[in-house]
Amino acid sequence: MTTPPPALLIAGHGTRDDAGAEAFRDFVRELGARHPELPVAGGFIELSPPPLGDAVAELVERGVRRFAAVPLMLVSAGHAKGDIPAALSREKERHPGISYTYGRPLGPHPALLNVLERRLDEALGAGGGRTPLDRADVTVLLVGRGSTDPDANAEVYKAARLLWEGRGYAGVETAFVSLAAPDVPSGLDRCAALGARRIVVLPYFLFTGILPDRVRQQTEGWAAAHPEVEVRSADVIGPEPELLDLVMERYEEAVKGDLRMNCDSCVYRIALPGFEDKVGQAQQPHFHPDDDGHHHHHGHHHGSHSHAH
Repeated sequence: MTTPPPALLIAGHGTRDDAGAEAFRDFVRELGARHPELPVAGGFIELSPPPLGDAVAELVERGVRRFAAVPLMLVSAGHAKGDIPAALSREKERHPGISYTYGRPLGPHPALLNVLERRLDEALGAGGGRTPLDRADVTVLLVGRGSTDPDANAEVYKAARLLWEGRGYAGVETAFVSLAAPDVPSGLDRCAALGARRIVVLPYFLFTGILPDRVRQQTEGWAAAHPEVEVRSADVIGPEPELLDLVMERYEEAVKGDLRMNCDSCVYRIALPGFEDKVGQAQQPHFHPDDDGHHHHHGHHHGSHSHAH
């Protein structure tokens, strides 16, 4: 008899916003419906039901012994690095005999960048009496959640840079809605100081919630005080097919134990805008003048090296 595949446990941040929590629960249900071969459950670290422990208990009652847990989060901050692993080890004590592997956060994956690009296109398009805008005239302000973890904040800058590459926007700047500078008004000031006359504020959030609402309010407040600048707000990522597929990709990775270095946005693996010709290109070793004979060989790098975190 074949062993059943590990169950998929989805871990969310939690939000005080009912619509945001419902969007997460809907997403979990949709994922379960798309993968009937797989037990799927989801829970939150804080603030909204169901807690992660309830999701584990539900799966254990269904006879599940092995899990792969995937954090439904864009960046690896305190939740993904500390709270979820702590919650999982607590569940392991509660339910002797269960085992789990832990997947990576979603990160600035090209599939999500494509959704962000679509959200920008919607904001740039005509509608509501507005004229369509040309990308070359538009500065994007990507607004992340914000964290006390520098690495998490740096991930938002990485997403902004990847969004800028090859897509033809005048620029992509970065701001945060909480815990980190620059905040939204400062981010908009920065865009204006750089000469931006048309700005689209793009929330780097999966679902609707208190923080994305705050981004929109602060954007509208700033725009009212700066009538000489045209400011538009784009929508959150939302439960797009790309997001459903990406969670399954993270699940497969966790199941196989294939938690490698970040190859998601590697130009040799993924067709990134403007760099399509690099995919699958043969890798030649290259030498730096100050090299002490260390061979940095890209192909090898992506092949046999396993960089476990």
